[in-house]
Amino acid sequence: MNHPADTDRSGWLLYHSVGMFPGQEDAVRAALDTFASSWCRPDLQRWDYGLAARRQVLDQWATLVNAPAHAVFASENVTDAFARFVGALGRKRLAGRRVLIAADCFPSLHYMLRGLEPVLGFTLDTVPLAPDAAYMTDDEFIAHWQEDVALAVITWVTSTASKRADVKRLAAHGRAQGSLIAVDITQGAGILDFDVMQPAVDFVATTTLKWLCGAPGTGLAYLDPKLIDSDMAPLVQGWFSQPDPFNWDLSRFSLAPDARRFDGGTPSFLPFVASGPGLAWRLSPDAIGMREHNLALSHRLIALADAKGYAVRSPRVDAQRGGSVMADLPAHVDPHELETKLAKHGVLVDTRGSTVRMSPGMLTTHAVIDTLSALLPEA
Repeated sequence: MNHPADTDRSGWLLYHSVGMFPGQEDAVRAALDTFASSWCRPDLQRWDYGLAARRQVLDQWATLVNAPAHAVFASENVTDAFARFVGALGRKRLAGRRVLIAADCFPSLHYMLRGLEPVLGFTLDTVPLAPDAAYMTDDEFIAHWQEDVALAVITWVTSTASKRADVKRLAAHGRAQGSLIAVDITQGAGILDFDVMQPAVDFVATTTLKWLCGAPGTGLAYLDPKLIDSDMAPLVQGWFSQPDPFNWDLSRFSLAPDARRFDGGTPSFLPFVASGPGLAWRLSPDAIGMREHNLALSHRLIALADAKGYAVRSPRVDAQRGGSVMADLPAHVDPHELETKLAKHGVLVDTRGSTVRMSPGMLTTHAVIDTLSALLPEA
């Protein structure tokens, strides 16, 4: 017998973790089948399809965030993309100054920056959350942001509260301080519109895994071309960092003049092949209305949490919230037991500690709210 979650995606509330779109399984399978046929064909073009599929995803990403095609690059994940950027800034731009980040950032970025701190000579300044606060406010972040901040890392939408930062306001403050501005848009990319030019920022990264409905292993980044100069050399370089990857003359190595310098060794293909259909869907007319559908369900989830007596951790104002609704479970509820119970009825959520995370997308139906209403315990 099939488990309800195996056949019915109407209860999928995990878009903050893994995104889905209508027809995804068939579209991804077709893309992977095409790759398999191309890669296993006994001819000299097997690399061409993989490189073209990877480039197509980069072009789709550039279109999504209004970036020039030559200003985007690929990586394995967001942490890797940020590490390449920060490493290339080097001691010249960072030593003796602060790198600012909020305590409710995605932890992996903090771990990476802590590791680079002694190497590049900066001080990592983590703005703490106020006692019992669900998220960092823009005012609190700005209060720690002075002229000695070389780089500020902004989390556009947090993974623990779906709190949405006012990037326009933060960028204006950062420019006044003379800081570089990097934005992690992972939890917002796809469900919210983002334009790297409005406001202009220096670096942006995401993964395709969540609202972009892609596969793990597909990190995407944008770098302001004005930053690229002879001093901005990635710490790790390889044959694909060159203007012509097929240069074999060791004495003629040089970095590509654009974002391609952040490529390294032989690039991976499969994650990009598997992620192409999701990006294509997001950029198609079929995705129109996704945010409106998300908001309608999010309003019902907030009302349900209130009715059950749960403390809502996410902002209630739509403009201050990403695509998720997160709430604190009562003390008497075991989070993992609740996840299992809901999954048996085709409702998929996850928890972080005592916080339940719910993110409705295009495949989620209004019926899931009725199921949740019946299954969630009262506070």
